[in-house]
Amino acid sequence: MIEAGHQVADYGTDGPDSVDYPDFAHAVCAAVAGKNADFGVLVCGTGIGMSIAANRNPLIRCALVHDVTTARLTRAHNDANVLALGARITGEEVAMDILHTFLATEFEGGRHERRLAKLNPETTP
Repeated sequence: MIEAGHQVADYGTDGPDSVDYPDFAHAVCAAVAGKNADFGVLVCGTGIGMSIAANRNPLIRCALVHDVTTARLTRAHNDANVLALGARITGEEVAMDILHTFLATEFEGGRHERRLAKLNPETTP
C-alpha cells in the first residue's frame, strides 16, 4: 500500500509464534479511534476473531470481507473504518483487490448516515 501513496503503520506480529489477536486488534483500533490512522486492516486465520475484537470499540465499524463487492459496500453504506480479512479464507491476490477497493471507496452518506447514527448515537460522527 505504500506504493499506492498510503502511509502504513504495522501493529502486527513479526513471527510464526502463536499470539493473542485481541492485542493487535485493540492496538489498530486505538490508532483509528484516536485519529492517528484513517483506516485499519486486521488479519487472522478467518478474520472472525479480529472483527469481533475490533467491534468492541464503539468508534470502530469493522467489516469482515471476503470479496470486492462487500468491500465496496461496507465503505459506501456502513462507513467501515477497519477491514478484517481471513488469511486461511482469502487468497493473497483477492485480499489485495479487497484492500484497494476498501481504501478507494467513499462513504455515500444520505440515508446511510441515519442508520449509522442508530448504532452508537453518542459516538457516531
